[in-house]
Amino acid sequence: MFDGRDLDEADRLVGGWQAGIAERASRARALAERLSTLTATARSDDGLVSVTIDSSGHLTDLVLEEGVRRRPAAVTARAILAAVEAARGSLTAAVRVSTDETVGAGTETGRAVIAAYERAGRADPADA
Repeated sequence: MFDGRDLDEADRLVGGWQAGIAERASRARALAERLSTLTATARSDDGLVSVTIDSSGHLTDLVLEEGVRRRPAAVTARAILAAVEAARGSLTAAVRVSTDETVGAGTETGRAVIAAYERAGRADPADA
């Protein structure tokens, strides 16, 4: 039924699959670690507003320079939202780089991760 060559070949095949799975898992862990530490900061065009978001896109820091006192609150609010949107764009770009350097941007995992951040980047900045 089976000779020694068939069993040896099956053993090599299984060993190759196991090595491939272990390698992909290692790369996925590396990506998760890198993504968890990412942040992005953006500044308004006039320099009066600065925001920082974490890897989940949540606002972690907001700096308003004294000059915002001399303009309507609505203008400041729009500047904050625009800065959050810009920070999300920067975060997505950093995710693309990290993904490409770990699992590969063209892999199924890479495409899924990047797509998730792109969708989040298109979310309403007011949700940050």
